Amino acid sequence: MAGLVILLCAVAVNAMVWGSVSIGWQNVLVILLEALPFGMVFEGLEIRSVHEDILLQIRLPRVFLAAAVGSSLAVAGAVFQGLFRNPMADPYVIGISSGAALGAVFAMLSGFSLAVGGFGAVPLFAFGGGIITIMLVYSMARVGQAVPVMTLLLAGIAVSAFLSALVSLLTYFAGEKLHMVVFWMMGGLGGATWYQVRVMVPYALVGFICVSIFSRELNAMLLGEETASHLGVNTERVKKIMLAGSSLLVAAAVSTSGIIGFVGLVVPHFVRLVAGPDHRFLLPASALLGAVLLIATDTLARVVIAPSELPVGIITALIGAPMFVYLLKKRKKLRYFGGGG
Repeated sequence: MAGLVILLCAVAVNAMVWGSVSIGWQNVLVILLEALPFGMVFEGLEIRSVHEDILLQIRLPRVFLAAAVGSSLAVAGAVFQGLFRNPMADPYVIGISSGAALGAVFAMLSGFSLAVGGFGAVPLFAFGGGIITIMLVYSMARVGQAVPVMTLLLAGIAVSAFLSALVSLLTYFAGEKLHMVVFWMMGGLGGATWYQVRVMVPYALVGFICVSIFSRELNAMLLGEETASHLGVNTERVKKIMLAGSSLLVAAAVSTSGIIGFVGLVVPHFVRLVAGPDHRFLLPASALLGAVLLIATDTLARVVIAPSELPVGIITALIGAPMFVYLLKKRKKLRYFGGGG
């Protein structure tokens, strides 16, 4: 954990240094220290005001937003993989991304000028679409008072396929707005602001707290629902809380950044291979490594073709796919899922 915190700090500083306008790391540290509420004042050092504006108003909120989105997707991926006992599960497995994408594309093509709390129609509709989708999937999978995990997974796949078809249909009729739709679907953090950070982070914290409180129960559910019930776990209650918390994480992330793949799939795999399947450690470690990965890939997206930038979803896919193949090979040699106390 200490190593991940150090790595996160190093990656964040480099993200603030690199870009189409280079800012020396000494200047970055000076600007950050002087910007603190009781910050230091460094006499004799002249920092260009344009560098201060770029760092404090553009790069720093983008770093914070990338960390929040990466953490949210990684934690949600760890929860879904543990809940479904399926290493191929990711944050979008039960259709949240498709619902969010449908809401966002509808907002773009309809031309709504709605704004609530500083957020425009696109992120609001994306967040609402993701939340409504998980509620729909849960109600479809419900059998009496129980929700079988496999039924939930199959219902999610069916709903996701249907919503993806609707997104494709809307995209076909996008016309001159096609570029906007495609760019959002690729995922990106361009235009990040402090207001987005202040609004998105509380949702992420609530979702993370919800799933972390029941990490021990999630460990028991890795043994199977029947065994977990015999151990005193209220499996239906745990499933509801885990689905609600992880769906909140994914909806908040997708509404802010668009569709960014492979973070929630690869990061939990890597942490499990290094530290085992105990969710009491897996969830916070995945949060830190997810933040590291998305900050690093977002930095690459900004600097590869500077001053233009690539959608970060392309970078995560190019890096994540080969990494996932490597992890699959490693997984053959190690015990992967198991109880964690």
